Amino acid sequence: MDILALDLGTSSVRGLVLDPDAVPRPGALARRKVHLVTGDDGTGTLDGPGYLACLVECLDELAAGGHLRQVGLVATSGQWHSVLPLAPDGTPSGPVLTWLDTRAAPPTGASGPADPDDYHRRTGTWWHRCYWSMRLPWLRERGGDSAARFVGLAEYVLGALLDEAPMSASLASGTGLLDLRRLDWDAEALALAGLSPRRLPPLAPEGWHGRLNARHARRWPALADARWAAPIGDGAASNVGSGCVDGSRAAVTVGTSAAVRVIQAVPAGAELPPLPDQLWRYRVDHDHVVTGAAYSSGGNLFAWAARELRLPKDAELEAALRRAAAARPVRADPRFGGDRPPGTAPAGSGELRGLSFGTTAVDILAGLMDGLCRLVTDDLALLEAGVGDPMEVVLGGGALTASRWWRTAFADALVPRTVRWQRNPEIGATGAALVALGRVPEATSIGGVGGTDEDAAPDV
Repeated sequence: MDILALDLGTSSVRGLVLDPDAVPRPGALARRKVHLVTGDDGTGTLDGPGYLACLVECLDELAAGGHLRQVGLVATSGQWHSVLPLAPDGTPSGPVLTWLDTRAAPPTGASGPADPDDYHRRTGTWWHRCYWSMRLPWLRERGGDSAARFVGLAEYVLGALLDEAPMSASLASGTGLLDLRRLDWDAEALALAGLSPRRLPPLAPEGWHGRLNARHARRWPALADARWAAPIGDGAASNVGSGCVDGSRAAVTVGTSAAVRVIQAVPAGAELPPLPDQLWRYRVDHDHVVTGAAYSSGGNLFAWAARELRLPKDAELEAALRRAAAARPVRADPRFGGDRPPGTAPAGSGELRGLSFGTTAVDILAGLMDGLCRLVTDDLALLEAGVGDPMEVVLGGGALTASRWWRTAFADALVPRTVRWQRNPEIGATGAALVALGRVPEATSIGGVGGTDEDAAPDV
């Protein structure tokens, strides 16, 4: 049985086919770029119908190539925190707010949770613009409360393809409305959001699987009998795909954004481990939690610099970065997109310091990348304090695959820890497949993890 893995990202949507051991099949990959609308006011939105059309194109391409014939299971990695208002007829009544959107603000006169520390412990989150507890009142205020329901991006696109698309415990935890221990909506969080559970997606029970609806089963007959597993948050999937599934290993992932995270086995109903004040916690599935910190800047920093600073390419850029590291570095605050929770700095908070007439475009890039390394190092220390021991670190994600220099910079910043690199760029898809297979513990021995100076895997 092959596995079809869908990666519902911020800059692209991808579909790829993996073998029964969750190893990508060579050539069985379809990808479409999606248009993220951003603005100086903190806008970060996607068009829901356009996104769905890109996913359908990916599936059509894989079907045309004959890659779906042996697929028996579909796994999905979806972005946390996204929210989309739906009209009574189920069509979008606005764009998808992504994690990058920083515009939501507290309603006038609202005071937040009665006990912020207990709220943080229960939900793993804060009363913050990133979460539905603040986003939904803001959306209703802007749209006259015309939305009948609210869903995430994954529920919207899968709802169009499947007979039903409940919200997984993993994606529900990213809304900030879920009690992580009880795996049910938190009453205080719902009150802050100002709505009842009937306007939210139903929660998927443990072991839930869906099926294609009749129309799409006719379009892709090879998938007609395939089981669709409940989606998981993209950060959780990346940790599993990096082989970081216990307290001894932390994953540092740099895709469009960046994050540092650790997974712990905590079954539903069990007491949750202590949670440091500055870290969030979500669900991987009914048996595991993931704790960490995230940043709005990552590969998007690299892309901005390449576009605006007219950087050299490939090997020439890598050589120039090595020379820049030996010179007086530019000091940078990389928060171009503002803070992720619990921080509240708005979009446009990035800074560059120490510039001179001798500063080059490559010096600026090196300073930005080094700035992100320092943010990650500080938050990793908080994670380690909660676990009690220094962790091995596994780097992963497309942005780190593209730059050996950046991998080396992370390894230098994280000294004296052991730092390794997952060469497979499709860690999210691989991780989602392993979760769907119920094989999370086996990820500790996943292949592809090697030295930071190694090249990417030749077959991807």
